[in-house]
Amino acid sequence: METSLIFFSQLNMCELKEKTFFKLIHGSPKEEASKDAKIRAKEKRNRLSLLLQKPEIHEEALSRSSGHLARETRLCPKEAVRWGESLDKLLSHQDGLEAFTRFLKTEFSEENIEFWMACEDFKKSKNPQQMMFKAKAIYERFIQNDAPQEVNLDFHTKELIAKNITQPTLNSFDAAQSRVYQLMEQDSYTRFLKSDIYLDLTEGRPQRPTNLRRRSRSFTYNDFQDVKSDVAIWL
Repeated sequence: METSLIFFSQLNMCELKEKTFFKLIHGSPKEEASKDAKIRAKEKRNRLSLLLQKPEIHEEALSRSSGHLARETRLCPKEAVRWGESLDKLLSHQDGLEAFTRFLKTEFSEENIEFWMACEDFKKSKNPQQMMFKAKAIYERFIQNDAPQEVNLDFHTKELIAKNITQPTLNSFDAAQSRVYQLMEQDSYTRFLKSDIYLDLTEGRPQRPTNLRRRSRSFTYNDFQDVKSDVAIWL
């Protein structure tokens, strides 16, 4: 009898060790339930957080949309009518410049206004280093043969710019800018005044969507380190 008792005692000890080891590895059913509850509670908190954020996101989007609409509707039709007096008056007005840029995109000739704006920005260069970086960038983007946005310039003007590109001055692009301005004034500007984009503005009508080849932006110099550009990104 003594032997039997010792045997069963050893069995009980082994079983107890196995249960303890199983609990350490897998956890008890109560612990598992507790973990599941914590996970579910965390998921609920995350969902609640997202729900709380959604109104703010919608409000922000609505605010942006309202701001854009207010910007379009605040323009006085009389101001738009004044743009018909000259290209200079059109380009000197922020909304006029944006409207003309939008029109040129529909004609696939936005490189002209972007070059003109780049030249305006170039004249604001504050030091020789910035001037050199901008001059090189303008030349490679708009002037040199097969440039990504090559503008229509005569050989003599392009050759003169190429010779002086290593030692630019604030007037390096004056002749080219003047030439492009004349092209826009004699060609694109006259068509702009007959376009729906302009007529809608003069009559106070909402702007219609336009079919564009691509979303374009004005020429900037952000690819060049240590050079800050004064040119804004246009629609």
